[in-house]
Amino acid sequence: MADASPRSLRERAAGSGTLRAPLHVSAALRRTLPVAVVLIGLLAVWEGSKLLFGISDQRLPHLSAIVEAMFTRTQGGSGPLLITQMLINAWATLRVALAGFALGALLGIVLALLLTQSRVLERGLLPYVIGSQTVPILAIAPMVVVGMGRMGAPIWVAQAVVAAYLTFFPVTIGMLRGLRATSDQSRDLMHSYAASRAQLFWKLQLPASLPLLFISLKVAATASIIGAIIAELPAGSREGIGVAILTSAQFYNSRPPALYVTILVAALLGVVMYGAVALAESVVLRGRQTGS
Repeated sequence: MADASPRSLRERAAGSGTLRAPLHVSAALRRTLPVAVVLIGLLAVWEGSKLLFGISDQRLPHLSAIVEAMFTRTQGGSGPLLITQMLINAWATLRVALAGFALGALLGIVLALLLTQSRVLERGLLPYVIGSQTVPILAIAPMVVVGMGRMGAPIWVAQAVVAAYLTFFPVTIGMLRGLRATSDQSRDLMHSYAASRAQLFWKLQLPASLPLLFISLKVAATASIIGAIIAELPAGSREGIGVAILTSAQFYNSRPPALYVTILVAALLGVVMYGAVALAESVVLRGRQTGS
């Protein structure tokens, strides 16, 4: 018979604790190693293509030139470092993107809740929700920014609305599919226990919709960065990644690496937004699994 004394149980717990740390380290390596391998491969392709095809620095600068450009001073050598200026611009874009993401996510969730209440409402409203995404954002952004500016709205509010325009659609579709993901057997079981409509939503439909909701939120998070950058173009903003991209493109012939720095910073903003939602997903879904 196995020893089930308190002492043996403590020894087993201590032994499992000593094995837990290496397991966590190996799991972290499994997650980060593919990312590092792909990054090294991309860098090798970048430099290798210049060497093999003789691509000029004007068309594709060296990686070392891009890194060097990050730490050069702007404004003819009297201004801040380029990387510092880019971080200031990134923060301006990130603020707008966060506001647009919150607004779009809220709108998408509310729309999904309304559409689930009535099949007639879904058939009547959903085509317009889908059709809104066929209009190019470059055509929408000037109308929204200029129109809201004439009404006295702050520029950042108009920019957030443009970002929300790209954000609400994936959230609406993901939440709608998630709310409809519950099986008939589960709903019948809840009804057999005389569950109210509110209990059916909070205890069955909402928990079932969370995985699909977080997938759509991760898509919307990166889309909010794109919307915020595009909204900066017709707004006459003085800071932001969109402004930095336009400025770097104007001086591309004299400073090609600067444009690549802005593109890199914009990509990192998308990664940050995606990672924040992924972190929230791991916390929420892990807590739900622990509770269940």
